[in-house]
Amino acid sequence: MIGRLNHVAIAVPDLLAAADQYRNALGAKVGDPQDEPDHGVTVIFIELPNTKIELLYPLGEDSPINGFLEKNPSGGIHHMCFEVEDIIEARDALKASGARVLGSGEPKIGAHGKPVLFLHPKDFQGTLVELEQV
Repeated sequence: MIGRLNHVAIAVPDLLAAADQYRNALGAKVGDPQDEPDHGVTVIFIELPNTKIELLYPLGEDSPINGFLEKNPSGGIHHMCFEVEDIIEARDALKASGARVLGSGEPKIGAHGKPVLFLHPKDFQGTLVELEQV
């Protein structure tokens, strides 16, 4: 079911400073900020040869990233995203195995314009997992 690692998401307290660090210190290809109101975040993708890093910054007071940054003021790894071929099939198989899907259980459109779901971190060794249909 699981495909390749699509990205690792890092919540950051200063989005532009974080992007500049990847661009200037590491020479990475850095995308433009994009607001994702359905998810309550502004993101910037860092392109790597084998995957991406997604920098996350709160978009609005109700952003789920606010609570994360309150607990981790310097930022930190927020989630990992894996690709799946069929997100509904993956969701149903995971639910049948006892994994909890967050939210309504219905996919939302993510930052890449593709359907995504999130899985409860307590079901995956304390790691929030995102699935993205490719």
